[in-house]
Parts: sequence; structure tokens; C-alpha cells
Amino acid sequence: MTQQNDANPEETIEWLDALQSVVDEEGIERAHFLIDKLNDTAIRLGRYVPITSVVTPYSNTIAPIDEERMPGDMFMERQIRGIVRWNALAMVMRANQRDGSIGGHISTFASAATLYDVGFNYFFKGPNEKDEGDLIYYQGHSSPGIYARSFVEGRLDDSQLDNFRNEVEGNGLSSYPHPWLMPDYWQFPTVSMGLGPIQAIYQAHLMKYLTNRGLLDNNDRKIWAFLGDGEMDEPESLGAIGKAGRERLDNLIFVINCNLQRLDGPVRGNGKIIQELEGIFRGAGWNVIKVVWGRHWDPLLQADKDGILQARMDEVVDGEYQNYASRGGAYTREHFFGTNPELLKMVEHLSDEDIMALNRGGHDPYKVYAAYAEAVKANGKPTVILAKTVKGYAFGGGAEAQNATHSVKKLDIEALKKFRDRFGIPIDDAELNEVPFYRPAEDSLELRYMRKMREKLGGSLPQRRGVGQSLKVPKLEIFDAQLKGSGEREQSTTMAFVRMLNALCKDREIGEKVVPIVPDEARTFGMEGMFRQMGIYSAMGQLYDPADSNQVMYYREDKKGQMLEEGISESGAFSTWLAAATSYSTNNCPLIPFYIYYSMFGFQRVGDLSWAAGDSQARGFLIGATAGRTTLNGEGLQHQDGHSHLLASTIP
Repeated sequence: MTQQNDANPEETIEWLDALQSVVDEEGIERAHFLIDKLNDTAIRLGRYVPITSVVTPYSNTIAPIDEERMPGDMFMERQIRGIVRWNALAMVMRANQRDGSIGGHISTFASAATLYDVGFNYFFKGPNEKDEGDLIYYQGHSSPGIYARSFVEGRLDDSQLDNFRNEVEGNGLSSYPHPWLMPDYWQFPTVSMGLGPIQAIYQAHLMKYLTNRGLLDNNDRKIWAFLGDGEMDEPESLGAIGKAGRERLDNLIFVINCNLQRLDGPVRGNGKIIQELEGIFRGAGWNVIKVVWGRHWDPLLQADKDGILQARMDEVVDGEYQNYASRGGAYTREHFFGTNPELLKMVEHLSDEDIMALNRGGHDPYKVYAAYAEAVKANGKPTVILAKTVKGYAFGGGAEAQNATHSVKKLDIEALKKFRDRFGIPIDDAELNEVPFYRPAEDSLELRYMRKMREKLGGSLPQRRGVGQSLKVPKLEIFDAQLKGSGEREQSTTMAFVRMLNALCKDREIGEKVVPIVPDEARTFGMEGMFRQMGIYSAMGQLYDPADSNQVMYYREDKKGQMLEEGISESGAFSTWLAAATSYSTNNCPLIPFYIYYSMFGFQRVGDLSWAAGDSQARGFLIGATAGRTTLNGEGLQHQDGHSHLLASTIP
């Protein structure tokens, strides 16, 4: 209810004063408890129209007083971050100076540099004696920044950076994360929009599955997925977030880089992408942590006793926020603060330069650290961090927060000078035209600091395990029943396969490593006998008595169940298979996954993921059941499968 339609302002003030008293005396949690009770009571009275929202004001989720403090050397980290930024920019610019068709991206990492830097310094765990560490899905267009960090660490050299996107002869760097081309470095292919989110969700799902079945202890590992706000329009990006909420995948953290722009223009010019995503994720059962404003806004927000600044923040749309970032402090003073005399008075002590320095939360390491520190606490929910940034951050007026920023491959000489000076890169003007790489001396304070921080966390990242443990292959006699044939009794190939799968699952050596996966078609394939025999994996076990519990082959869900029944989602089931088929690398725990799907539709819906599986060097079995034109005549022409075989031939 706004002030304009408040029927009794005096009563409203009394309620608000009482609420403030509860907060002061008993804390914010008690206040929320009372609000929830009032809400429940109002609904039960039957005279209440639900108007509650899953969206909070356009502000940071974590108040300054509740922020966990970043323990490191901020000035050293800023210096290192600047060096990494410079080398990421230099790598793409040098490549395009040699060949203007090379392409590459500089603006995405410019917006996300702080998000990665804080993770590398404090949170991303590398492999250790106990487990394989955290799994990180890097935003594909940020790859220049990841290469640049590895260069500063000494893992990559000048010649490799100078072969960015020239990997044919074996010494180059792939355009994007690509485990096939760089098998010791990248773990996951992510640049095809939407693949990172869905893979990360089902990776977290599989890790919980392995832990609950007692095959691995993954309780100390996290899956981090760095994503773009524009990327969230892909159906694969949001289509499985409900599963993460239902299964309480608190080992999963999404970091969405909300720079408000995609390739052609604003993500939501007439709305707010952060608010939209907050509602979607919270409704799906996720923790939502918004990192909207940097610490330079804190004094203004603290002084905003009447909420006029917050109200202005709430009403401005993303398209206008981009104007504030690109058009300068004077424009922001006039068009943001100038709408209200009281707002203008709040910033009368600030110069236009000071107003431009009012930073977005995703560029403030203190705010990012506080968000990450909260996210890694296991609390029974997955977490999404919505970090507001500027695309092309620090590139100047020609490329910062512009609609064409995504396509920018270089800066002019004046912008390059400003970038160099801003981050203190020791390169002379005479050298700038060549945009040289810069790496501090081997014994420099910067390199010693970087290595010290990574040593605490288990070593450098990214890195990929190429060889895992081996499995003992069972003798051929395990399939004796099938090898003898069925005599005069007809038997479908699908039925024969199911019996072979059963035999494998019973093998003493490898049986527990076999992972049957189906997308709600088990009965079609004659696999319902596995329901009771192996159990269907469920993160919660079985909280009900199944309707067919009086039958032999009843529907048995179990926290230790071996079979993965993934519902009506070919993409989801395939993503589970992909996680299992790369477990030899990600977990040093080889599995034998079988994904059995309805052949007619399976290949039509997972083409992109199939290529990702090839890029990931996946090891497992894809079984197209009920394939061919003669299998399901009764279903009609729509089910007459004459093309899945051709589609299969296109997959690497």
C-alpha cells in the first residue's frame, strides 16, 4: 500500500514503530516471524487478498552490518586484478591486430573480473587428498580473463596467449572452455548458452546421488556456475531450477553476472532483470543473494531515513541504469537524483566524479566476498547470487555500458592509456600500440601473493583430470543367457538389453558403478522390474506409500536407490548422464551410465548437449529404445521413427 492510498497513515506509523521496536529489541528474525504469523492469520480469516511478493526492494540482500569481512590485502588484490584485466584485453587486441577476423570478447570478463577474483582468492577449492575440489562452470565469454590469470601465475606463456583462437597446431588457446582441445585445463564446455546452468544443476544432483549411495563423500565440495543475465532467457537455463530447489542442492551456487546487456542491447530495458530473476529463483526454492550496490552507496542508503532513495532505485528501469553508467555523473545527478529535491540534497556534497564512483555491487570485492561467504554455508537450499555489474567496465565512453559493447574487440590509444593508468600497469606510451603482455617478476609480491592464496585452497584452477581409476571388466559369461539366444520365443532388442543391464548391475565388481537413467519411459522399455530391485533414487527417500505397493514390481523410491528416473525431461536426463559419464574426471570415480530414451524424440531434444558430451570426453552408453519405423505403429505417424539413426550419425 502506498502513501497515496493509505486509509489511516497514523495507524500505519504505529505499526511501523512497533515493528522497529521488535527489530531493535529482539532482532530481525523475530520481526520476520511475526510478519509471517500475521500473514497466515489474515489468510485464515478469509478477508485477505494475497499481495505478498517473492521480490524484495532493489537493494543488497546482506546489510552492511551483517557482511562477513574480507580478510586479505585489498590493495594487492586490486593490483593483481588490474594486471589480469590488462592481459585479457591485450590477448584479444593482439589477436585482432594480426587478423581482424579472429574475434574474441573483452567486455564480459571486464564486467566479471571481481566475481572471479574473489572466488580464486578465497573460495574455489582445488583437488586435495580427500576429494577433487570444487567444480566450476566458467561463463564462456569470460575465457580471456581466465587465460590471463593463468598467464600471470606462470601456467601459460606469451606464445600461447598469442595463439588465442589459433589452436590447430596444438599450442593455441581455444576460443571458449573446451575440454577436448585443452584436456588438462578446461573441465566443462559452457559457451553454448544455457548448457552451463543445466549441466551444473544435474552435476550437483549426481554428486548428492553418489554421496547418498555411499560411493563418495562430496559434502565439502561446491559446484559454481558463472552465468550471464541474457543467458537466462534460454529454456535450459531456468528449466531445471525447480529440481535444484526440490532436491535441496545446497552444494550448488549460481553467480549471475547482471551487466544488464546482451549482444544487441539491454536484457530488460523496460524492466529489471535482477528483480525478475529474484522472483523466479525464490519461487523455485533457492536462496537469493542480491549484490546490487557497492560500498560507496552505503552512507547514502544509511542516511535514507524516509526511503526516498530506495524508492527511486526501485522505480528506475535497467535501460536508464545503463545511461547512468555511460553518460556520466552530471547526467546521473540530473536524471536520477534530480527527480526529487530531497534526493538532490543528499548528493549536494558529491562532485560529478564522486557520483560516477558510486559503484555497482559486482565490482566491489567486499560485497562479493560477503555474498560468497554466505553462499557456501550449507543450509538445505541452492543459492543464486545476482551481481550487478557494468559491461565493458573501465573501458571508457566508447565501450562501457554501450549497446554494442559485446562486439568490441579493441580500445583506441587514448582509452588504452586511461585503462593502463587506472590499473597501474608499468608500460610506456611508446609500447602501447603493440599492447604488450605484462607479467610481474617471478619473485614479485604479486606472484607470491597469488600463489599463497591458491596454495591454501589446493592449487591452481582450472585443471582437469584426464585419467581416473580403472574398472575391472566382467567376463563375457555374464551375458550367457543372452548369448544362447531365446530359441523360438521372440524377444525385442530392448528386452534383451534390459536383461543385460540387470546382469551388469548384479556384478560384484562393477555392479554398484552402473547407473541406469531413464526419462519417465521405464515401463515402455520393460524396465519396471528395476523399480523394486534397485530402487529409484530420491533425495528425500519415500515419504508415502505407493499406490502399487501391494504388487511385486512396485514403485520404490529410496535415498540409496541406484536407478535415476529423471521425469519428462530428455535434456535433464541427458545432463545426468553427462555428469556420470565424466565422473572419472570430475570425481576420480568412474561410472558406467546407461541413458535409455525414446529414440524418436531423444535425439531431437539433446543435440547441443550431445556435442557437449563429445567435447567433454564422456564415457558411457546412449541407448535409443523403440527405434525404427515398425516399433510403435499404433501411436500414429508422429511416432514413426525413420530419422533418429541419421541424427545419431551427426554426434561426435
